[in-house]
Amino acid sequence: MNFARLNQALAAALALVFLNACQTVDTDAPARAAMNAAILTENPGDYFIGRRMFKTDYKMWGWIREPGKPWTTSRLVMLNEQKKLAPDRTQGKIGLDNNYIYRLRGKFSGDKIYEPASDRFYPEFVLEGYELISTKPEPIYVTNDQEKPDIRIIMKPVH
Repeated sequence: MNFARLNQALAAALALVFLNACQTVDTDAPARAAMNAAILTENPGDYFIGRRMFKTDYKMWGWIREPGKPWTTSRLVMLNEQKKLAPDRTQGKIGLDNNYIYRLRGKFSGDKIYEPASDRFYPEFVLEGYELISTKPEPIYVTNDQEKPDIRIIMKPVH
């Protein structure tokens, strides 16, 4: 009898250890909460917020959202640079600004542009100007692999 109880107690203890070991701690939660609170305080206006997403094999520019709206509402865009060159192209260092955040002036043209590597169409954003906001923004993706230029994944922001 005592042997059976000992086995049951040992099994219960091991189950608790394994269940506790499976818990994930979201270390980015406080930074994301602060980011989302800051987004809510953005002044409305005739501008957009853009987050550069450089991928070696793709030609889209990054994510653009309206001020005061979360990243989940953003759109992945192709950039029209006929009026203003993108910040990294201006410096002659393509991808240098991967993951940077900008205040963008411009407009969506209403056109969709084909991007061959992803075999998808993306909205066209006509860039008219920009201002750098951050070079070290909070994470907005499920995985940090999304931020790596050489990894061929495209995931929508979740935060």
